[in-house]
Amino acid sequence: MVRIRLQRHGSAHAPVYRVVACESTTRRDGRFVEILGVYSPCAKGKEVELKLNLDRIDHWLSVGAQPSDTARSLIKRAGKTPVAA
Repeated sequence: MVRIRLQRHGSAHAPVYRVVACESTTRRDGRFVEILGVYSPCAKGKEVELKLNLDRIDHWLSVGAQPSDTARSLIKRAGKTPVAA
């Protein structure tokens, strides 16, 4: 089953997360199918906190991908209501 979830990148106290589509059995920062966006909770100044490719997220949701709880809240914040789980 395909999941939409976050991968952690960045340094120790400045995390940057990728929103990815991946198999549910892979490790948190392991292999993924496609990068769907970036979330930077510590963004300052002109940096963008949340950037998602909503067209591709719609595609993955339409073929049955299930977002994690955090990914679901980020998609909702971006202005798209995800398919109910």
